[in-house]
Amino acid sequence: STESLNVIFELEVFLTAQTKKSGGITAEQAAVIAKFWKNHRVKVHESLVSRSCWDNVLRNISWRVDLKSQHRHLQQINTTPVAIVEMELGKNGQ
Repeated sequence: STESLNVIFELEVFLTAQTKKSGGITAEQAAVIAKFWKNHRVKVHESLVSRSCWDNVLRNISWRVDLKSQHRHLQQINTTPVAIVEMELGKNGQ
């Protein structure tokens, strides 16, 4: 995706700058860091997200709007729409 390409580009720019700083990292170290990030970026992201959620998390949400359209007696028809929302919560990491 474009977003992941931007992240990789930004990483390479950052690492290149670090190699040019006095006391910075070597080109070999930058290559190792870049390779690690490219291979483990998703796992690192998932780990950080799981560590930053302390409560229940939203697993799924569904909704609908109900409106009664027929009834035996016309005056008993309730024309007020009713919204029904169903949310599935779960513990973080489960």
